[in-house]
Amino acid sequence: MEMGLADFLQQQDLPTSALYVVATPIGNLGDITLRALHVLNAVDGIACEDTRHSAALLRQFGIHKKCLALHEHNELTATKKIISYLRQSQRWAYISDAGTPGISDPGAKLVSAVQQAGFRVLPIPGASALAAMVSVGGGALDHLQGRFQFMGFLPHKVKERDSVLSEINLSAQATIFFESPHQIKASLLALSAALKPEREIIIGRELTKKFESIAYLNAGALAGWLDNATSLKGEFIVLVAGDKSSEPRSVEAVELNRWIQVLSEHLGSKEIAKVVAGATGIPQKAAYQLALLAKNA
Repeated sequence: MEMGLADFLQQQDLPTSALYVVATPIGNLGDITLRALHVLNAVDGIACEDTRHSAALLRQFGIHKKCLALHEHNELTATKKIISYLRQSQRWAYISDAGTPGISDPGAKLVSAVQQAGFRVLPIPGASALAAMVSVGGGALDHLQGRFQFMGFLPHKVKERDSVLSEINLSAQATIFFESPHQIKASLLALSAALKPEREIIIGRELTKKFESIAYLNAGALAGWLDNATSLKGEFIVLVAGDKSSEPRSVEAVELNRWIQVLSEHLGSKEIAKVVAGATGIPQKAAYQLALLAKNA
């Protein structure tokens, strides 16, 4: 006997005294999941990054729940309130303005505090600009078996931003970061100056929205792309391919990684890089990147 949609949703376990971290659309309302709607209708209250923004979203789906503001300026205070509700055997959800909470959005402190208080935290997955960009990364993510690092938003201060871009330049793994319309031009010009001209770049703008665009180019073409861009409005996400010249060439990669894994239990990344570079002859910068990968694995 075939199961209907309602039957599938009823299979969802909805324990009380639990926080549900719910992903919402990043632009296209059609990206809300059936499971997210089921949970948002079932909870006792919803914590929102911006109650005005979220109230409009919830109205679109006929959801009318008690909403509590929880953002970077009141996260600790609001978290205490939510924990008090969980102690009363209530179910609460948390949604950010768009996408999956906790990814360059408030929510991490809430999740940590709820867990430490002994209550369950359940993820309700859905739309994510990060996941969307990875899915169209193609060849830019082939290097190092698809490993990548996520930087969130780049720092606004030039010195700090340039330090991050220098790190991206040396990284053997791909890098993904968010950028605002106010900073995108300066950041891309600085990125162009920091990278070799052949490094692959993918720029996503307004993903899932009406005027979505995805540009595939290299670092040397960034300035020209900016000159010809019809619009720099909206939210941006940028993927930078890893530096393939950082690959070890003089030794077999698997054996080298095995040694680095062993050394990482006893030495810091800089010390590992010196040992590996001296023993194998690969560039110390490349050895350092491999040591960082081992530490983060």
